[in-house]
Amino acid sequence: MELPAPPDPHGLAVLFLVVVALALFTRERIPLETSSLAVLVLLAVAFELFPYQAAAGQIHAIDFFMGFGHEALVAVCALMIAGQGLVRTGALEPVGRQLARLWTVSPMLSLLLTLLIGALLSAFVNNVPIVVLLLPILISVSLRSNRPASSILMPMGFATLVGGMSTTIGTSTNLLVVSVASDMGIARFSMFHFFLPAAIAGGLAILFLWLIAPRLLPRREGLMEDTSPRVFTAQLSVDEESFAADKTLAELNEAVGMTLKVMQVYRGESTALTPFPDVVIRPGDRLGVKDTPDNLKEMETVLGAKLYTGDVPVDEEHPLQDEDQQLAEIVVTQGSSLEGSTLSRLRFADYYQLATLALHRAGAVVRTLREEVGDIRLNIGDVLLVQGNREQIAKLKHSGELLVLDATSDLPSTKRAPLALTIMAAVVLAAALGLLPIAISAVCGVLLMVSTRCLSWRDAAQALNTQVILIVVASLALGMALSKTGGADYLARLFVSISDGSSPTVMLSGLMLLMAVLTNIVSNNAAAVIGTPIAISIAQQLGLSAEPFVLAVLFGANMSYATPMAYKTNLLVMNAGGYQFNDFVRVGVPLTLIVWLALSWLLPMLYLG
Repeated sequence: MELPAPPDPHGLAVLFLVVVALALFTRERIPLETSSLAVLVLLAVAFELFPYQAAAGQIHAIDFFMGFGHEALVAVCALMIAGQGLVRTGALEPVGRQLARLWTVSPMLSLLLTLLIGALLSAFVNNVPIVVLLLPILISVSLRSNRPASSILMPMGFATLVGGMSTTIGTSTNLLVVSVASDMGIARFSMFHFFLPAAIAGGLAILFLWLIAPRLLPRREGLMEDTSPRVFTAQLSVDEESFAADKTLAELNEAVGMTLKVMQVYRGESTALTPFPDVVIRPGDRLGVKDTPDNLKEMETVLGAKLYTGDVPVDEEHPLQDEDQQLAEIVVTQGSSLEGSTLSRLRFADYYQLATLALHRAGAVVRTLREEVGDIRLNIGDVLLVQGNREQIAKLKHSGELLVLDATSDLPSTKRAPLALTIMAAVVLAAALGLLPIAISAVCGVLLMVSTRCLSWRDAAQALNTQVILIVVASLALGMALSKTGGADYLARLFVSISDGSSPTVMLSGLMLLMAVLTNIVSNNAAAVIGTPIAISIAQQLGLSAEPFVLAVLFGANMSYATPMAYKTNLLVMNAGGYQFNDFVRVGVPLTLIVWLALSWLLPMLYLG
C-alpha cells in the first residue's frame, strides 16, 4: 500500500485546523458557538496573512464569510422560523388530538402510528416542532396509563430523525450536503431524489423502534411519576411563647438557615404586611409561607410557631392540602425564551406565578427549594419541574409560549393554525414542484407567517439558533479551504489507498460508517459539510459517479442515534424521559447498524449497478 504525497503547507495547515475544529466541537465546556467562530477567525486571519494561490485563482480571506449568505443557511434559518410558526399557532394540534384518543384504544397500534406520523411530518418540517408536538401527548399517555414514558419517548425521537433523512429539506444536514455538492458541480437533487432508499431503510428502522426498542429500554423514573403537589401553602401562627415573637423577619430567616420565604404577614383580621426583612413579628401574627412538608415542619419547630392549613392545625388527621395546585414539566426547547437565560434574569417565578421544584439536566437533578438554581444558565433539553395553580398552568400550556408537559393531553391552538399550516404546505409544494428553490420559497413563507400574524418578529428571532448558524458557516469555510488547497483530494487519495483492493461497495459502506461515527461525536452539520468534498474526490479518484458517495455522506451524517449530544431532539427526550447515556447506546447502536447495513446494500444496487 503506497500512501499519497501530502499536500502543500497550506493544505497541511487546513487539515490540522480540521482536526482541531473537530476536537473543539466535542468539548462540552466550550460553547459550540465559540469554537465555530474561533475556527472561522483562524481561517480568515491565516489566509489574509499568508495568501494562497490556487489553480483557479487566489483564495481571498473574505470568501470564508460567504457562508453567512449561503443559500443552504438561508433555507435552514427560514425553515426554522416557519416551523416555529406551526408551534406558536398549534397548527398540528388536530394530529395530536387524534393520536391522544387512539392511545386509549390500542397502545401498540398507537405507538406504530405515532412513529409513522412523526417520521412523515419530519420529512418536510424540522423535527424539533414535531417532537415538541408529540412530547406532551406521550407524557400524558404514560401518566394516565401507568406506562413508563421511557419506553416510548426515545423511539418517537429517533423516528423523527429517520423520517428527516428522506427528503432534501428534512434536515439542515440534507440541505447543506445537497447545496455543497451543487456548488462543486454535482447536479442538484430534487426533493424526493433519494426517497426510495431512505424509505426502505426507514421502514426497517420503524419496525425496530416499534417492536424491539421499547423492550431494550429499562424503566426510568421521570420527574412527574408522582403528580401530587410537592410544595404547600400554609400559615405559621406566632404566640407569646414562640421563638419568633418580637423578632424581625431577617432574624427568623437566619434562624432557619436563610430558607424562610414569607409571602405575607397577617396581623389582626384585615391587615396584611409586606414581608420586608425589618418587619417585627408580634404575638398573634401569622406568617404566610410556601414550602415542602418537611421544610414547613422544620420551620414550625425552629420558630416555635403552630402550623395551620386554612383554619385547621396541621396534624395526622389534618395533613397539608393544596387542592388547586398541580405539577408540570417545562422543557427548554430551541427558540424558547428560556434558552440561554436564567430563571432569575427572566423573573420566572413572578412572571409565570410558578414555583420551580427541580431542574433536570442530563441525568442530574438539582432541587431548588434548598439549592438555588436561579442563576444557572438553561440549555436546550433542560426540564424544569414546576408547581402552580391549575388555571395558570393550563393558560401557559394553551399559549404555546413554552413547552409544558402535564397530566393532560391539551395542546396549544389558535384561530390562525389553519393559515400557518397552509403557508407551510405551500412552501413545501413550491419546492417539491420545482417552482421555486427551497431557500426562496421558505423566505416567502416567513414573510407570509409574519404578515398574517401567525408569528411575531420576536418569535422569529427566538426561532433562530446562533449555534446552528455559526457551525454551518464555520463548516462551509472549512469545506471550501479543504477543497481549494487540495486537502480534500489528499484525504480522498488516502482513503482509496487504505482501502486498496476493496470494491466500490465496500468503500461506499466504509465512508457512510465513518460519517455515522463522526456525527455522533461532533456536529452532524460539520461532519456533512467537511465530508461532502471528500466524498466527491473519492468518486473522482475511482472514476465513478459522485452521487452515491454524496448520499453516503448525507445518510451517514443523519445517523445521530448513539449519543444524546448527537442531536438536539435527543436531549429533549433524554431529560423528559429520564434516560441515561447508556440507554442511547443500547438502542442507538443497533438502530445505526440496521440503517447502515440497509443503505450499504441499497445505494450500490440503485446507483452503482
